[in-house]
Amino acid sequence: MNTIQTTKRALRRFLLEKQLLLQPRTVMKLDHENRRQLVLDVIRRLECIQIDPVSAVRPNQHLVLSARIAGYEPEIVHELLRGNALFEYYANAACLIPMEHFPMLEPVRSRMRAHTKEAIDALQPVAAHVLDKLKEDGPLPSKAFESDQRVHGYWDNTAAKTKATSHALNLLTDAAYIRIVGREGNQRLFHLTEQSVPGKLLEQAGKLKPEEASRQLLLKYFRAYRVFEPSDSRFGWQRFSAAERRGIIGQCGKDGLITAVEADGVKQPYYILSSDRDELLRQEEAISAGDEETITFLPPLDNVCWSRKRLEDLFDFEYRWEIYTPAVKRKYGYYAMPILAGDRLIGRMDPRLDRKQGVLRVQLLQLDASGDGPAQADSSMMRALEAFAQAHGATDVIWES
Repeated sequence: MNTIQTTKRALRRFLLEKQLLLQPRTVMKLDHENRRQLVLDVIRRLECIQIDPVSAVRPNQHLVLSARIAGYEPEIVHELLRGNALFEYYANAACLIPMEHFPMLEPVRSRMRAHTKEAIDALQPVAAHVLDKLKEDGPLPSKAFESDQRVHGYWDNTAAKTKATSHALNLLTDAAYIRIVGREGNQRLFHLTEQSVPGKLLEQAGKLKPEEASRQLLLKYFRAYRVFEPSDSRFGWQRFSAAERRGIIGQCGKDGLITAVEADGVKQPYYILSSDRDELLRQEEAISAGDEETITFLPPLDNVCWSRKRLEDLFDFEYRWEIYTPAVKRKYGYYAMPILAGDRLIGRMDPRLDRKQGVLRVQLLQLDASGDGPAQADSSMMRALEAFAQAHGATDVIWES
């Protein structure tokens, strides 16, 4: 396999460029149709965006898009879902995915159907009732399904607290018998997959051979990560063993599909698509000491943060999302967001959006003095915080510590 020798900074700049984070945010156009198209184009370029309901400011998917599009409006994603331009399913985790990629997710759907079969069978006749109701009346919100029966749901550790219908909706969604076709406030809107996915795509999914679907999904993973390595347990978004992952890397290298990359100060080889070679090499020429450092606040599940190992290796930045860490043991906060300045990660900001008061409360702003130069909490940082607050509906920023 051919190997490219480059610098750590060029490699991380290449990654940021492909993640649409190296340049200032794209400005929303005024025409509504152009706004929809811009959001869809960004999701297509990123391949998918992780969904997460935690809303210290806004859910992860909206923070990811806002970090790349000035003037982004969350309602646009809901419109794209309702219009069948996007669908929700498992890639890196639960993600927003362009609808045209529905067929290649068939290996994941098959695996999830096998995984949930026993639980769905045990939940009969409730699961069958949900399917029948959606067939007759769908699409429907989750509140349309009521049950006095309580079962052990995904998050019940001891007592059975979850409504049987709610658990059925979750299981049937995981198995892709039904899918989320929109949202009404906090309510998910469900419909049968066979009635809501365009027939042409359902037909393609049925005809696509498993090995070809697996290959297409692997390529989608490569395009999403851009800088990748085989120790990632989510490699290819499929259940490959460590030996299989190494074998895939070797074969893809032999076929000329991917190229190894080495850089001083980087602990291990990474890989990129061979078609990205020239773009990586251009980053070596583009580096300038006078580059303006645009400040961007990244959500914990931003695409560039998917690999914590890669963050540490390329950015010299140790990051842990402390949402599941007991409060007394947290170092940086419940929702500490990495701060990107140009091509450096320079610290963390832990925000809370008070929607009623229209205030962004900054519970922590921590800046490192490591990397290529000292981080400064100067006027540019304040302007970035004010712009972040305004982008998410706040008119004021209050420092709590």
